[in-house]
Amino acid sequence: MKLSTRGRYGTRVLLDLALQQGREPVPLKEIAERQEISLQYLEHLIAPLISSGLARSVRGAKGGILLAKRPEEIKLSDVIELLEGSVAPVECVDSPEICGRSAFCVTRDVWDALKRAIAGVLESITIQDLVERYRQKALSQQAMYHI
Repeated sequence: MKLSTRGRYGTRVLLDLALQQGREPVPLKEIAERQEISLQYLEHLIAPLISSGLARSVRGAKGGILLAKRPEEIKLSDVIELLEGSVAPVECVDSPEICGRSAFCVTRDVWDALKRAIAGVLESITIQDLVERYRQKALSQQAMYHI
């Protein structure tokens, strides 16, 4: 499975919002600059995040985007399934009826196991986990340059 920019950028946007948690709503322009995503692309990407309830929009002079849930409540599986769809590497894993060989296909069993493994990893990681990983890497970088 190869993630598209939608899945990768969507995850980065939610991480960015989590890192800004406690502030006022974050303008899209700021997120676009920090994440090096075009504002136009970000505007299209944020819509499903808002409609799914992962993020929310605040209008007005001090408007912007906020997380709609706590970072520890947002699993990567939620983000990837929303923006990418199924993590199944082949269509027959989710729709065995499309292939007459599905019932006895041993390679389909492998692809199904792969889907379950990927889904398990994505299900086990939250946006809060990414915040903690980000902060650890930032601390490591600071320590590396202060030696």
